[in-house]
Amino acid sequence: MTGPQRIVCLTEETTEWLYLLGEEHRIVGISGYTVRPRRAREEKPRVSAFLDGKIDKIVALEPDLVIGFSDMQAALADKLIRAGLNVFITNQRSVAEIFATLRLVAGLVQASDCAEAWIAACQARHAEIAAASAAWPRRPRVYFEEWDDPMISAIRWVSELIVIAGGVDVFAELGLMAGGKDRVVHDLAEPPRRAPDLIVGSWCGKKFRGANVAARAGWQDVPAVAGGELHEIKSCDILQPGPAALTDGLEQLHRLCAGWAARRGG
Repeated sequence: MTGPQRIVCLTEETTEWLYLLGEEHRIVGISGYTVRPRRAREEKPRVSAFLDGKIDKIVALEPDLVIGFSDMQAALADKLIRAGLNVFITNQRSVAEIFATLRLVAGLVQASDCAEAWIAACQARHAEIAAASAAWPRRPRVYFEEWDDPMISAIRWVSELIVIAGGVDVFAELGLMAGGKDRVVHDLAEPPRRAPDLIVGSWCGKKFRGANVAARAGWQDVPAVAGGELHEIKSCDILQPGPAALTDGLEQLHRLCAGWAARRGG
């Protein structure tokens, strides 16, 4: 067996991917936020949160590689590097970058053939979904809310998945922004002005409260509110830039968009 033998995964998507590749035996530590696959929580020690981790415990695991995600883990990565560990941080934001990162990680563990088969099947399903929604007379306008206070709209890969699923992201221009602070919707009246047909909440690990959204001042006439189209997709299914978002997250978005289209004769 070649490549890194003892890997610590600081975020869930790398853990899920290595399990899908059949390379979970290489994982010696995972994020405490990991829920996919569920058995990883029983089989692997949890050694980190998102912004920080148990440095001594990670070092004691003697990993030959630590893999993380996002510039937000820069401080944690710095601590681990100073502790003498090899650290690899990715910063994927788009669907294309997620696929590229999956290929990169698979290459590290000599599992490229398995990865390419999974990616090909995933991309074929994306094309199938896009083709199905292309036949609808109208695509639903979607407001995706990643956080409620302040209101933060969809990150880039979610914005792109909305389009693949058959929707129109009402804040597509914000989806192009890399940082969460750049996707803050400052004006409470702006989402109503953009008249979303669907509101999808995924509040980064806390339960989406559709009733609270519907009760916002001036939102009662929003098409999604008037039609009762407020839905939740759990953050573990769509806000991790890995397999879950490309499969379960997309499928849930597509079901919501398809349901809306069907109810309107699409």
